Amino acid sequence: MSALITEDGVVARWPAKAADKVLVLDFLAAKFEAGRDYAEREVNDMLKRHHSFGDWALLRRELFESGRFSRDLRGGVYRRVDAR
Repeated sequence: MSALITEDGVVARWPAKAADKVLVLDFLAAKFEAGRDYAEREVNDMLKRHHSFGDWALLRRELFESGRFSRDLRGGVYRRVDAR
């Protein structure tokens, strides 16, 4: 697929370039069903399955901060946000 995402659908590393980060975040966000609530543990488990560098917290935070995910006020429930 690319140097960032393997043929098996695993993100191999967190990219330095902003454009590559967008690609990785879009790839990961697509793994989640839009409009469905996910517990933080479910998000972590999904991210663990789709990356190999061991920082699912970074990925979860980036998905939220980039606007691809919303989060309840306590931070325990996440939801994928549809592209605008």
